[in-house]
Amino acid sequence: MNTKDFIIDESFKLFLTHSYEGVSINHLSNAICMTKGTLYHHFKSKEELFKLVVDKYLYIPTFNIDAKTNSLYKFIQQGNIQAEKKLLFYFKDNKVFTPLDYFSFLADIFRHYPDFAKKKKKFVNVEIEKITFILHKAIKIREIREDINVPLIATSFFSMNMGLLSNPFSENSIEESILILREQNFEFYKLLKRS
Repeated sequence: MNTKDFIIDESFKLFLTHSYEGVSINHLSNAICMTKGTLYHHFKSKEELFKLVVDKYLYIPTFNIDAKTNSLYKFIQQGNIQAEKKLLFYFKDNKVFTPLDYFSFLADIFRHYPDFAKKKKKFVNVEIEKITFILHKAIKIREIREDINVPLIATSFFSMNMGLLSNPFSENSIEESILILREQNFEFYKLLKRS
């Protein structure tokens, strides 16, 4: 791992547990055992560093699931697997955070990185379009009921999966969150499935 990546990873832990305002350049340099000069060599400001932390740790990639060739059930299974990998990657090493830390971190993002929401809008639209496509396909192949409001269900499904992050922090357990996500998705599927 190079120095810049190390600083970003360690800074994530600090911003998560101490807030944007609570982390100074002095605090960062002491926590990672580097001089302020080294930090300023890699990042022009704390704000730039914070944005890079957010871009890395709150980057929610489009899941690599082929909606055209998969059933809704398979789509959900693969999505669960990929979500589990992402959760473990982002949070497995952060044993000291609390639910309040995470929600404070999200609030900091919207206060100190206003373009973040705009950047994510395209991602949200692409994912909802993908879910809409798979729902229409599932109706066509008679996997699920045809009397559903597809746009509303697609948005609800997306929102439920993005909301999964609230689960680990209410229990302080990534493993519990993964289990809840699986259960939620398959219960949702059972509601849509043809009788």
